[in-house]
Amino acid sequence: MKYYALDIPDVMVIEPRVYEDERGFFYESYRQSFFSDLGIRDYFVQDNHCRSQKGVLRGLHFQVAPCEQAKLVRCVEGKIFDVVVDIRPDSKTFGKYASVELSAENKKILYVPIGFAHGYLALEDGTEVLYKVTAIWSPSHERGIVWNDPDVKISWPKLEKSYVLSERDQKYPTLKEYFQ
Repeated sequence: MKYYALDIPDVMVIEPRVYEDERGFFYESYRQSFFSDLGIRDYFVQDNHCRSQKGVLRGLHFQVAPCEQAKLVRCVEGKIFDVVVDIRPDSKTFGKYASVELSAENKKILYVPIGFAHGYLALEDGTEVLYKVTAIWSPSHERGIVWNDPDVKISWPKLEKSYVLSERDQKYPTLKEYFQ
């Protein structure tokens, strides 16, 4: 496996070693010892699977204590524009974002540590995303910041159709409002 950090320290992209032949392909999407060697020592307790049509934007989500979540995200069908926003108030990169394209084709895996809001935009119909999390989903601990926060200035890809967001995702506060 190869790996590299994005523009924000602690956020990593992992490129697994893929074995392909006439039958298809095989790769290890998770091996605890390898991730531990990278410094990712989180204990993952839940796997989530999500399907979206092109233009669906999910996020920017996070959970608060005691249910904060680190995530390992991969796209197994289609393609997404994946975004993390640093929401750690004492961080040098607070309020900054990093992004990466994850797809069934490139098989990249994104590590999102605790302290980041996370969201993604489906770039193809029938896009499926799998992600591991370190805490069980807790509705009472779930929070978010609005996807188009004017201070964060995420450069979302332009599509030939409007984005589709849940009502909840449209109504989240900006980062500044959240931390007031």
